[in-house]
Amino acid sequence: MDMKSDLKILVVDDHPLFRRGLREAIEENPRFRIVAEASDGEEGMRLLLDLKPQLAIVDIDMPRMNGLEMARAIQKMNVAVGVIFLTMYKDESMFNAALDAGVKAYVLKENAAGEILAALDRVAEGRTFESMSMSGMGQRRSDRAKELILSKPQIDDLTPAERRVLKHIAEDRTSKEIADLLHISVRTVENHRLNICQKLNLHGCYSLLKFALANKANF
Repeated sequence: MDMKSDLKILVVDDHPLFRRGLREAIEENPRFRIVAEASDGEEGMRLLLDLKPQLAIVDIDMPRMNGLEMARAIQKMNVAVGVIFLTMYKDESMFNAALDAGVKAYVLKENAAGEILAALDRVAEGRTFESMSMSGMGQRRSDRAKELILSKPQIDDLTPAERRVLKHIAEDRTSKEIADLLHISVRTVENHRLNICQKLNLHGCYSLLKFALANKANF
């Protein structure tokens, strides 16, 4: 991102008072400029595509399209924007789901006043950020990923398409559901399943599903 020019920010949160407070905190730094606000995910996606901000601050709980659905849509469309989740959720499964969806920063609303500018700075520089109280979750995620690579170094041999299929298997989706989501044929999904099993040396009817579920946060 261009660090010399103003960084355009979209805020997507269904609480007007919270958005107002957030705007006041962010615009203390002249480098950041909030170009639009949205009260739900669908409106947020429309503004995101129209205005092309460099950064988007997104709540998780919203009507019409929640924050996680919005982040996944951004990831699928390969939109060049740094997504920052601002949320009350301290749940580790939600934290991992956010990172899996390409979210670059995870900031708790209770810490927003003190952390949002730091999060914006880090994401603008191409780095990640998480609230201090979430740092243990980030470390555990990193440790599990390292353990997976050590136990199954062949994971690095998977193609991007195979990794996408593996992520959906970890969400306990059927081949038909995966095919519909990825807009490919069921036969192609089955071929990916077979290739993954061969590369990871997995045998038996349920071995791939068991492996995917056990390592869901690491893909």
